[in-house]
Amino acid sequence: MVATAHAPRRKPVGELTVEDLRLLIRQDVGLPHLLPRALDVLRDDPMVAGDLYEGDLLHAVLTRSPGVWSRQPALGHRLRRILAESVGLPPPLRREAERFPAWSVPGEPGTAQPS
Repeated sequence: MVATAHAPRRKPVGELTVEDLRLLIRQDVGLPHLLPRALDVLRDDPMVAGDLYEGDLLHAVLTRSPGVWSRQPALGHRLRRILAESVGLPPPLRREAERFPAWSVPGEPGTAQPS
């Protein structure tokens, strides 16, 4: 397990598989570099699967802390567009999408900052 978790850390970002991205993102490793790559993959197929289940990469991305998105608002905008264009998400992923912090993207119309 430890070897599996550390092996992707040695790969160039462009060579990471969906499963590598999912593992590293779930561990909050290299998010400024990995989230853009993950969003590129999700733009093409929001339900792409790593080794667990369909949509596991989307779940990993959606469940990062709100601070990640407030530090990188452009990535939050990209994720919102992906979610807006995604139809037929299974209920568990739809719930996570609905929980995606509304206040996480400063300056986006219709969002409020936390009080």
